[in-house]
Amino acid sequence: MSTSPTHTIDVAIIGAGPAGLFAAFECGMLKLSSLLIDALGEVGGQCSALYPEKPIYDIPAHPAIEAGDLIANLERQIEPFSVPRLLGRRVETVSGAAGAFILGTDQGETIAAKAIIIAAGAGAFGPNRPPLEGLPDFEATGAVQYYVRRKEDFRGKRVVIAGGGDSAVDWALGLKDIAASVQVVHRRPKFRAAPETAAQLDAAAKAGEVEMVIPYQLHALQGEAGVLSAIEVIDLDGKIRALHADVLLPFFGLSMDLGPISSWGLELAKHHLAVTPATCETSTPGIFAIGDVATYPGKLKLILQGFSEAAMAAHAIHPIVHPDVALHFEYSTSKGVPAE
Repeated sequence: MSTSPTHTIDVAIIGAGPAGLFAAFECGMLKLSSLLIDALGEVGGQCSALYPEKPIYDIPAHPAIEAGDLIANLERQIEPFSVPRLLGRRVETVSGAAGAFILGTDQGETIAAKAIIIAAGAGAFGPNRPPLEGLPDFEATGAVQYYVRRKEDFRGKRVVIAGGGDSAVDWALGLKDIAASVQVVHRRPKFRAAPETAAQLDAAAKAGEVEMVIPYQLHALQGEAGVLSAIEVIDLDGKIRALHADVLLPFFGLSMDLGPISSWGLELAKHHLAVTPATCETSTPGIFAIGDVATYPGKLKLILQGFSEAAMAAHAIHPIVHPDVALHFEYSTSKGVPAE
């Protein structure tokens, strides 16, 4: 005897980060019903879980917007469509074909969907930890942290930031007026950050607001019972220097684990899902991927690119859900938000 699905929907969206939320909006604008599923207990993905107070500078019409505010705005944008959410769930299985997929979650729900959008970001993400002795003891007390949820937690503290990417640069700038001191440890003068923010960091260093500790790498942690007193860094010649610190923020990127997605028979390219650029469809018809999890030639890992991909995927899905209905594209300024 077959069991009826617990949810029946046009589009199942796996991942409720920025790209997933905007995909729900684009589906709503095309009168496609959708459902958001996320392993986290809240929407927003990394923006909510890792850095809600981090400013984002490349969202159109927002010279700067904090990640948490961006998610709040995206939630308001989909309010007219009353999009249901299954949070704290992981999609374990996918079966069927375009027009008739069945998804199963780790909590026992089954979802019938005509199409699937995977907006899983970095998948099951976790920080790349530095190989330092005694690290877990300092992690347990918060002396070593990999994310900044509240800038105010660092007020008056001596902060050492390690890394050379956007997170390291952004948080050095974000904490310089709050922390007692900010030192940035990097193995070379060149940073892998956006040129403008890298230039701002250079200006802050010249003004004495941030100290650049270059070329050095992390070597050891000093302290007792998880209370940090200093961080040892080492240069290429083996010279060791001690930096007095209360908190270490190592920003060495996130490790990516697609989890069950990797077993669904989709074509992979270096732990990402390969998609057709024009539609964002994966190697399995009816399953689409957008945002950081998707890859194709010329792909840029920007939130705004994920937004564009969400629109392309939604339009490509419309004929799957409504094969006999021609889609006449209209600008939102002309048609407004569809009534429920």
